[in-house]
Amino acid sequence: MKAWLRWPAAGAALMLVLAPLVVAWLNVRGEEPLSDAVPGPAPAAQIQRGAYLAQVGNCMACHTQAGGAPFAGGRAIDTPFGTVYSSNLTPDMQTGLGRWSPDHFWRALHHGRSRDGRLLNPAFPYTEFTRISRQDSDDLYAYLHSLPAQSQAQPPSTLRWPLDTPWALALWRALYFRAADPSPQGPAGQSAEWQRGAYLVNGLGHCGACHTPRDRLGGLRSGEPFRGGLLPARQGYAPALSDPAEAGVMDWPVEDIVALLKTGINGRAVVSGPMAEVVFRSTRFLQEADARAMAVYLKSLPVQAARTLPVPPRWPAQLQLGRQLYEHHCAQCHGEQGQGVPGAYPALAGNRAVAMGQPANLVRIVLDGGYPPATPGHPRPHGMPPLRQQLSDEEVAAVLSYVRDRWGDGAGPVSSLDLLRDRGTDGF
Repeated sequence: MKAWLRWPAAGAALMLVLAPLVVAWLNVRGEEPLSDAVPGPAPAAQIQRGAYLAQVGNCMACHTQAGGAPFAGGRAIDTPFGTVYSSNLTPDMQTGLGRWSPDHFWRALHHGRSRDGRLLNPAFPYTEFTRISRQDSDDLYAYLHSLPAQSQAQPPSTLRWPLDTPWALALWRALYFRAADPSPQGPAGQSAEWQRGAYLVNGLGHCGACHTPRDRLGGLRSGEPFRGGLLPARQGYAPALSDPAEAGVMDWPVEDIVALLKTGINGRAVVSGPMAEVVFRSTRFLQEADARAMAVYLKSLPVQAARTLPVPPRWPAQLQLGRQLYEHHCAQCHGEQGQGVPGAYPALAGNRAVAMGQPANLVRIVLDGGYPPATPGHPRPHGMPPLRQQLSDEEVAAVLSYVRDRWGDGAGPVSSLDLLRDRGTDGF
């Protein structure tokens, strides 16, 4: 073989040897030696702090399956790449955290590695939890170790090959993950309240995990924080927190933001869908100071230019059908002029959720209905009945096109193709 042919072959062989070593190094950098010592019972005050942090992080939502013991895991989490199942966070010695030390738990949050060193699937949002402080990690650990032990093994994931291999996870981490400095950060001159809000939103609250778009490999798109993104498993669209036309709150009073976080409703908006669960299981428990801190931070997010989607042509026959359907199915609650009923049914006129370029949430709520969360500040919310069995795809598209044309400031119509996409979107 000629020398000029041997060099590429040798280079390729060298890359095959070095690449695994480089990827392995990228996945352990910054880690410190661990202690296996499991402490005794924690003080009551520390357990109480940890219980509050578990609520702020909404841990129970993912780590409890329907009808199962709290925090015992087993809940199926659908991703575009297959299904993963949440782990058991109770102190069971065989299937839970019973043998985990505080160091092991910290490494899972901060570095995304299990007790045995395995790489954790990023469906567990360690990419955000890496910002959690060591003290908060220890408090969470103390609370979880105070729970009754539940024996429940974690079912195996059903990720597609090769995504279920350790090397695929290692490569993903090398591309998308860097352990963060959990100390307060941000632009110089920001207040302690702003710092606290940034810590909660970006760390424990892991808001960006839903409200930031992802690429085809499931990584958060660089340079687009909080710019909104489709959720997996047909859960809808997490609107942009950086765009006042979607879910941005830059021009809201702090009090209105706090009300929405703690009750799910204010004079401007009502939460539904996945966000209703977040409010019910998590943000309604926020201490007043923390809710205000999050509001202050969210108000400060830089406005990003709205992404424009192509607007298809309007069809008069579709709008006429939509008007008839609206009068029959919608006007009794939302009003003939879309004015709604204050405190009960939201107005459609002037509602930015109606005018968003992405209609996925409108499709979802018409098909499946929904309720705002029941909270102490709003204990008896009025809901939306599902119309999946009453309306065809063409009829759902027609009534939504009418609403968006009439009260959405000329927002684009919805087509049957939109229905097909939003019924089956993969989230990215």
